[in-house]
Amino acid sequence: MDREKVTISKLQQKKESGNKITMMTAYDYPMASLVDESGIDTILVGDSLGMVVLGYDSTVPVTMDEMLHHCKAVSRGAKRSFIIGDMPFMSYHVSVEQAVENAGRFIKESGCDAIKLEGGSDMAPVVRAIVKAGIPVCAHIGLTPQTATMLSGFKVQGKDAESARELVESARDLEAAGAFMIVMECIPDLLASRITETLAIPTIGIGAGADCDGQVLVFHDLVGLFERFTPKFVKQYVNLSPMIKAALVQYKNEVEEGTFPGPEHSFSMKKEEIEKL
Repeated sequence: MDREKVTISKLQQKKESGNKITMMTAYDYPMASLVDESGIDTILVGDSLGMVVLGYDSTVPVTMDEMLHHCKAVSRGAKRSFIIGDMPFMSYHVSVEQAVENAGRFIKESGCDAIKLEGGSDMAPVVRAIVKAGIPVCAHIGLTPQTATMLSGFKVQGKDAESARELVESARDLEAAGAFMIVMECIPDLLASRITETLAIPTIGIGAGADCDGQVLVFHDLVGLFERFTPKFVKQYVNLSPMIKAALVQYKNEVEEGTFPGPEHSFSMKKEEIEKL
């Protein structure tokens, strides 16, 4: 397996050659190491950690400090994958200056290679300023979880001609502002295909059909570690929750029965040494 660091130029080459880009979320050192060693191109330290790791009801409560904490752990675990840090709600909304400063913290303090932010054409000036500061930006359109309430919940976006046209325009504006990649979430497959054909930069789909330049899933969804709900676009490749629960119950029973730890799990000492006490 190629262990050279993935770069923006390599991701762009994949789009131009028609080779699919792989992206997976990760939130800590062991998870990042597994994703990195599997050969996944890009790791997104998503604010989804608020729900799947921290137990929040949405991504809205996630703070900059929480994001940086997890990004640091991921950066220590992944040496090859391109790491993107997700800017949390209200970390780039108050002013352009605030956005640039917080984006810089992801690069300087946590070791990320780029940042991601949500929003359409209205976010183009923010993207432009962050890129001008020398920080790569991955954009995110369609269903944007941080503002899901304004979108009437977690629903498919761009299903009619007018809203679809707005998403196409947003994608173009974000590309023109300097975004190197765009995540498209929960939009019809034909619309995602049209946007992918329109843009020169790569598109990453999550619930956006097979014609995007790449795909992303939440790690906990893929391996069956998040049981509160499962979105339609998720494919569960393994269901670890029942296996982990079974192991925990077996451990509990063995401790209570006195069968764990056994001699093979204990350290021996000569009897005469203990008798000297």
